[in-house]
Amino acid sequence: MKFIIVFAAIFAAALAAPQHYEHHDHHDHYDHAEILRYESDVRPDGYKFGFETSDGTQHDAEGQLKNLDKEHDALVVHGSFSFVDKEGHKYLVEYVADENGYQPKGAHLPHA
Repeated sequence: MKFIIVFAAIFAAALAAPQHYEHHDHHDHYDHAEILRYESDVRPDGYKFGFETSDGTQHDAEGQLKNLDKEHDALVVHGSFSFVDKEGHKYLVEYVADENGYQPKGAHLPHA
């Protein structure tokens, strides 16, 4: 059951694509991204998903159950996501999420 809850949370966060605000002639206007690619494969021992939207947002992840000991399992996720800011700069984050927590890496992130 924990696996389904974790997957649902990750999936919901992944699909929450940011909306870009533009101001034209004193009228509020929101541009909505369109889904260009969507893949999903959910299995009892893991999952794989990916999507890409027309605003340059992309997210791919793969999760596998890992047996830590006789009574404990962990969900190990390897993934990456990228997005383009309003100035046109692309940001990429690669990450691992496992029993040691969320561990992101990106050129724009501070290094320990």
